[in-house]
Amino acid sequence: MPLSHDPATFQKKLAALPVMKCQAGDEVLIAGSKTGKLFFLKSGAVEVTKDGVQIAQVSTPGAVFGELAALLDQPHTADVRALEQAEFLVADAPTLLAIDPAVALYVAAILARRLDNANRALLEIKHQLRAGEPRSAIAKKVEKVEGLLMFPLDGYDSFGPTA
Repeated sequence: MPLSHDPATFQKKLAALPVMKCQAGDEVLIAGSKTGKLFFLKSGAVEVTKDGVQIAQVSTPGAVFGELAALLDQPHTADVRALEQAEFLVADAPTLLAIDPAVALYVAAILARRLDNANRALLEIKHQLRAGEPRSAIAKKVEKVEGLLMFPLDGYDSFGPTA
């Protein structure tokens, strides 16, 4: 059995979760806070910032927020703010991860994909350094790694395929 999720089945599992609606500008997560919640983007768009610097814009349904804080039992490390009207499916992280292996696998697969993408980008940075490429090119790649660690560019954090 492959270690992947069926988007339709997964979406049905989450459908019973409460929905949180946000308006543009609303803070979804604040760095340093502890919510104990997982937030699955149902619709809309958000930005993720760290230390005042935007590291990602996310509009892919199924993108999950709060997973690192939940798994590590630590405060959130980034701010998430709605860029437009957005909806999230909200779950108590410890409960959902403990009772539903499909959700735990979904989160694990997302984190594994992020790590794999970041490792590939770091390897590219090492090659750039060895080749003596300009600092500006290397800085762009470092920014890409930051984004990859938060949200991959290939749409994997989703309930289904992305265009």
